[in-house]
Amino acid sequence: MDKLLIQGGIRLNGEIRIAGAKNSALPIMAAALLTDDFLKIGNLPHLYDITTMLELLGCMGVESIIGDKLEVEINSSTINNFNAPYDLVKTMRASILVLGPMLAHFGKAEVALPGGCAIGSRPVNLHIEALRKMGADVQVEEGYIKATTNGRLKGAHIFMDLVTVTGTENILMAATLADGQTIIENAAREPEVVDLACCLRAMGADISGEGTDTITVNGKEKLHGCSYSVMPDRIETGTYLIAAAATRGKIKVKDTRPQTLEAVLSKLEQAGAQIEVGENWISLDMLGKRPKAVSLTTAPYPAFPTDMQAQFTALNAVAEGSGVITETVFENRFMHVHEMNRMGADMVVEGNTVIVNGVDTLIGAPVMATDLRASASLIIAGLVSENETMVDRIYHIDRGYECIEEKLQSLGAKIRRLPS
Repeated sequence: MDKLLIQGGIRLNGEIRIAGAKNSALPIMAAALLTDDFLKIGNLPHLYDITTMLELLGCMGVESIIGDKLEVEINSSTINNFNAPYDLVKTMRASILVLGPMLAHFGKAEVALPGGCAIGSRPVNLHIEALRKMGADVQVEEGYIKATTNGRLKGAHIFMDLVTVTGTENILMAATLADGQTIIENAAREPEVVDLACCLRAMGADISGEGTDTITVNGKEKLHGCSYSVMPDRIETGTYLIAAAATRGKIKVKDTRPQTLEAVLSKLEQAGAQIEVGENWISLDMLGKRPKAVSLTTAPYPAFPTDMQAQFTALNAVAEGSGVITETVFENRFMHVHEMNRMGADMVVEGNTVIVNGVDTLIGAPVMATDLRASASLIIAGLVSENETMVDRIYHIDRGYECIEEKLQSLGAKIRRLPS
């Protein structure tokens, strides 16, 4: 297993380009199952999860043509197998996203119950109940979700018990080909859901209300292909901004969307950062000063994102003062805290809250990544520590960050990958 070796104590300084959003790209790739035409998707990030999704589509007979400029053309008219096998699904929870579109277009789908990061239960029963409301026959047996429909799915009024991003996306895609109107209440408002809706609309779908908690879809008999460019990754953007703030550095991130990061930018300003934004860039300057500790509570968009909680925990570790971080979205998402405490951090977990008392500096140590965002936070901890830090199990990082060590090197960090 590859490891990352980090020599800490260097202020990050420079400019980087942000990649396309994984959490937008994956549902848009699944949306290719809704049409017999080619769907051309641009600004794809170079990530394991993208490769896994292409592999998943490929094993079902779907044709993919990969271009040289971060783009792929997907054609589902060649599909000959409606089974998403456990071997692929277990490495990536987003595989569940093929369920809705495959069922809506082809009338049948078998998807293994998903795996992915070990951070909480993330129930798929909401997806299943909603599809049943739309007239599908859905059984869970032998570790698979087996769904069929007699003719088209039917429009339905669906209330989501919990705000779920993949649940909203699955039902949104299924509804585009349903007979009649579907209303999704308590829908996720995340920018990635909006991006998917914009792509579906470019494919001929009739959708309104995305970005609010009520989405209305008037089903069509068929959708057509289109070309669509995936939105920039707001979590990658935030991760590099926090890394620069923690190291007391100065950074400019380009090809991003500042309006998707308002909650994060507000917290960075509270931490003492000077922030400027343009149409597609954000600059951050700590003026060489130590960050101030911030308190925050994660919640669904537009509140503070759970995917940035671990990174802010790392910033608080070396900040001035104390901060309280409360996690309301996923249970079991403080596994990085124990690793940071091994580096000399002063953190105490109490239920779904971590109390962080800032220390002057961390001390490098061997640490282990437990999930995607936790591994990013351990890299930030390594960047602000004395001595060397070795981060193990970085396959988690490769699932969500494109060329992270190269981008950090371009900002002056001393970081390198050690192949296994």
